[in-house]
Amino acid sequence: MGSVQIVTTILAAAITAVAVWLAVRAVLKMVAVIRLGQPAPERFTDKAARARTMLVETAGHTRMLKWGVVGAAHWFVMVGFVVLSLLVLEAYFEVVTPTGGLPIIGHWTIFGLATEIITVLGLVGILVLMVIRLRNRPTRPGGRSRFTGSTMWQGYFVEWIVLLVLIFGLVIRGFKVATDHFEYPLWATPVSHAVGAVLPDWSDGASVAALIKIAISMTWLIVISLNVTMGVAWHRFLAFPNIFFKREPARPAGSGLGALRPMTSQGKPLDFEEADPEKDQFGVAHVEQFSWKGLLDFSTCTECGRCQSQCPAWNTGKPLSPKLLVLSLRDHAYAKAPYLLAGGGKDLTGEEKATQAQLAHLDVLSLAEGDKPLIGDAESGGVIDPDVLWSCTTCGACVEQCPVDIEHVDHIVDMRRYQVLIESSFPSEAGVMLRNLENKGNPWGAPQNTREDWTKGLDFEVPRVGEVDDFEYLFWVGCAGAFEDRAKKTTRAVATLLNEAGVKFAILGEDETCSGDPARRIGNEFVFQMLAQQNVETLNEAFEGREKAKRKIVATCPHCFNTLGNEYGQLGGEFEVVHHTQLLAHLVATGKLTPVQPVDGGVTYHDPCYLGRHNRIFAAPREVLGDAIAGDLTEMPRNSERSFCCGAGGARMWMEEKIGKRINVDRVEEAMATGAKTVAVGCPFCSTMLNDGVNGKGAGEQVEVIDVASVLLRSVKPEQPQGGRETAPVGG
Repeated sequence: MGSVQIVTTILAAAITAVAVWLAVRAVLKMVAVIRLGQPAPERFTDKAARARTMLVETAGHTRMLKWGVVGAAHWFVMVGFVVLSLLVLEAYFEVVTPTGGLPIIGHWTIFGLATEIITVLGLVGILVLMVIRLRNRPTRPGGRSRFTGSTMWQGYFVEWIVLLVLIFGLVIRGFKVATDHFEYPLWATPVSHAVGAVLPDWSDGASVAALIKIAISMTWLIVISLNVTMGVAWHRFLAFPNIFFKREPARPAGSGLGALRPMTSQGKPLDFEEADPEKDQFGVAHVEQFSWKGLLDFSTCTECGRCQSQCPAWNTGKPLSPKLLVLSLRDHAYAKAPYLLAGGGKDLTGEEKATQAQLAHLDVLSLAEGDKPLIGDAESGGVIDPDVLWSCTTCGACVEQCPVDIEHVDHIVDMRRYQVLIESSFPSEAGVMLRNLENKGNPWGAPQNTREDWTKGLDFEVPRVGEVDDFEYLFWVGCAGAFEDRAKKTTRAVATLLNEAGVKFAILGEDETCSGDPARRIGNEFVFQMLAQQNVETLNEAFEGREKAKRKIVATCPHCFNTLGNEYGQLGGEFEVVHHTQLLAHLVATGKLTPVQPVDGGVTYHDPCYLGRHNRIFAAPREVLGDAIAGDLTEMPRNSERSFCCGAGGARMWMEEKIGKRINVDRVEEAMATGAKTVAVGCPFCSTMLNDGVNGKGAGEQVEVIDVASVLLRSVKPEQPQGGRETAPVGG
């Protein structure tokens, strides 16, 4: 060992010792913060499926590759980070001797070839990502970027570190080539040999370059250890457990979609018959009341902004960005952590849990963070502004796009639950809807004895459950389908098609009440459970004696479809629920319905969020429309899983949209730009919102918004009176 190697070895050991010590301290801090969260025992079920999903999503980059070039470039960088960590380890041998290398595998030609390929592809990948970040910088002309609000210096820092580590890996090899100490042939490592051809014959070059490579790597580790909220770096480690502990590992995308998590206290579902607000947690009032998985979610955020780029609220000038919401919660959790770890915090009655002695050593900033309300405007110093909380449509675009499986919608609804149930703080116009649900069993406040009025004038009898036992499907009409004039046309069309196809079905009539979706998504879990339990009892009685496979329900509303199929199981209601477009697609495919006259004028289809993104039903409505129009749909640019919301979800249907551009107008403009004369929908909420948008644009005579079932009925029974264009005013 020469004098140069003595110096390089000492310096490498010193900076590594500092970096490792800081990293251990940072990891312990992160673990302590995450453990402040509430229990979530359901996250430990089915470990084999979780491990399998985690490996597929990370190694296969299944979420990222949807983004094409970005996903491929990120995959090369990820593989480079994992595999080329071996070359960082090898650098510790090279600071000791310039001819050093990894024991055993370090001399294998296949190892040299593999690391050469990964280095080159990693260089290409990181350069692509650097260009993309620069082209999408928030300060660029032309509008907001998905990186708006991200901590840009951290992204640039990480990218330059990766680039320099890869470059110095080649420099080390180049010096070995130049000094004739390189173990790999030219054919396996052509780039390394090319670098070596321009470097001098410096015997200590490899050791010095190895020291620089170690210093760069350890500088990265030191910086991220001093910045535990640096998600753009820490996600390299936290993504693995965050994906492993996702809510539903079997879901192909977005485990936080579909059903909402039940309301829990201390990790157990809340029983409203026995719950006590002074003993049980009602929603989330403080950041530590999120589950530990929620705190892991916040820590894992990469600040990539994919959620932000797809969010309908953000894209129409609302204050909500799913990314910025998560970052605010993350920063608040870590700033509040010293206060919480010292024993501080408020109990369920609002009293301070810590003694003065426990808090005496804390600085004023930590104490101030402990006093911040989780929800509050700028004047009150709240972490999340109420306008942010109530702008969410729960469309799930953020969850579907997130590459590390953050469950934004669950966290938003948990905060809403506390605001509604304990603080009684929510947009005033939604109060009418909630009172109608409690008193009338539907959000419009319509009399219950008018639930069957849609059947009047049909040329066949619509059977009721109880009047007939021999039915294959229970037709869940829904509140919109029973009371809203435009949606009643869809209900009549579906009933007519089922009758035409010879399907035996029955309705509950006046025994049906609201599924509870608006109440649950606004945060009123109490009203949801009241309605849901009533419906579960009614449905279980209707299906008494039938196994689950024969407890079939067809629903025209995706919100009812999602609630009955995905959430009623939490209350003892196990049913096979299909959307009407799925059943109609099956009836056409089996020849029970035959389109005879193509619908012309051009048709585009709007994917409802709760049918498409939340439940992955994209093909069935398109199959029905394809048969009905005898041709291809004109797709909007944002379609399928990236469809743009209509603005009605999350109980927004009953709240005024006062900030920014109206979401439904944005979507209607996109639909009209296709040139299609018919906008087909599969949801009564979407029908209302898009019709409003079309009428607001003064295009009611040029563009028609109708349900998929009505399009099919016009093709199957062209002589059937359709009742005119579906442009009636909104009912409620």
